[in-house]
Amino acid sequence: MKETIYTIPLMDAFNANDECPFCFIERKLEQEAISFIMGPAYMEDDIREETDRLGFCRHHHKMIYDYGNKLGAALMLHTYYQKLNKDMHQRFVSFTPKKAGALTRFKKAGDSSGQRESSLGQWVSQREESCYVCNHFKEKYPRYLDTFFQLLTHDGEFFHTFETGKGFCLHHFGDIIETGEKILTNKEKEKIYPVLFDRMEVNMKRLEEDISWFVDKYDYRNKDADWKNSRDAIQRGIQKLTGGYPDDPVFTQR
Repeated sequence: MKETIYTIPLMDAFNANDECPFCFIERKLEQEAISFIMGPAYMEDDIREETDRLGFCRHHHKMIYDYGNKLGAALMLHTYYQKLNKDMHQRFVSFTPKKAGALTRFKKAGDSSGQRESSLGQWVSQREESCYVCNHFKEKYPRYLDTFFQLLTHDGEFFHTFETGKGFCLHHFGDIIETGEKILTNKEKEKIYPVLFDRMEVNMKRLEEDISWFVDKYDYRNKDADWKNSRDAIQRGIQKLTGGYPDDPVFTQR
């Protein structure tokens, strides 16, 4: 298969012996985006316009803070606040509170479904869900998924790597099956899905056993027994369930 800019990183991820190759790719893209905007790019007007427009989610604000470029973070926050405060003022001016009904005072705050219904509440939700770094990943991620299936269906060596690998975290597995349902032929599904399901079941069971032995090691009768593969079972177990790397060190500028 002809190599693309997505092929090599994808193959590197599958050869990394990670619990989930797409977590591996997501982390790489995330760190690339943080390094980019916290490098010289934060002085470029077009980049600042984008970060002012999109902002950052809570997780990536924390990564920006931890990265270590305090001046860069402050400059981006400065122009972001300027735009945000103008927008917020206009929304306050145009906001019309709902008329309270006779039973309103009897409603409990916890009765809501969690969806914000007011225009201001929805505006806050939109701000919370908008993120420059998340967008960077979301723009590239579908191409990696497409390349993954292209390799599976056209590259025998890659398919062997796939069928002997550790599977995926549940989050990325969901994306894989959704994509597969849209783009694979029936014949391709008959070949790929049994292997995919086998890899998920075998490796989820492996994690269960690793965690079980981690617990058993705290029994005094096993204090001198070998840890086997369980020393990092908690970290890997969490990753397999939700994605990400709970034990990663803080990502900072070099």
